[in-house]
Amino acid sequence: MMPTEEDILRSINSNQAGYDRRGVEPKDEEPYSKTSEVLAFIWETAKIIIISLAIIIPIRYYLVQPFFVKGASMEQNFRNGDYLLIDEVSYRLEAPQRGDVVVFRYPENPSQFFIKRIIGLPGETIEIKNNMVKIYNSEFTKGFVVEENYLSSSQETFGNHLVKLGENEYYVLGDNRMQSSDSRSWGPVDKSLITGRAFLRLWPLNNIAKIRGVSY
Repeated sequence: MMPTEEDILRSINSNQAGYDRRGVEPKDEEPYSKTSEVLAFIWETAKIIIISLAIIIPIRYYLVQPFFVKGASMEQNFRNGDYLLIDEVSYRLEAPQRGDVVVFRYPENPSQFFIKRIIGLPGETIEIKNNMVKIYNSEFTKGFVVEENYLSSSQETFGNHLVKLGENEYYVLGDNRMQSSDSRSWGPVDKSLITGRAFLRLWPLNNIAKIRGVSY
């Protein structure tokens, strides 16, 4: 019996059932790879960490440094536990100024860091007497008394000292003069020991502020 047109069409459709529209046999879809997703996530995270470190490390070691205040030697302006940022760049471009609050290595034990305020500059003569700090330099040959409005009214600058500073030496005092170990006890600080200038207080949160310079 000759096949009818209907038989021919049925045969053609049957043969094409195992092929897709392009005339090829369909393949099963590859299973979704969770491993690839995890690896991609790890790589993206690693890139973020690497880029962050590339930015943070130079800032941390060459531009700014965190510092926790310990003790009461700078009260009432800086208290125990204050968290400060120290500017390490400025003093590479300019000399420290009178009134700057600086962090430096303790001259008698460089492994320790102190925080004090600069009072005397290189080449000056510092006289402490009768609760006064007097500065002698080329501009004021007869001396001038340092007006320290940042000190509390109860403070007294004890001691009887007359010190001539060398070329790179700075005379530093704590704001809490009655409880401060400073240049009155162990002498001036060489510039090479100064880490940087305190410029920002980040803790406590209710006292976040830029640390401003002092005008005499």
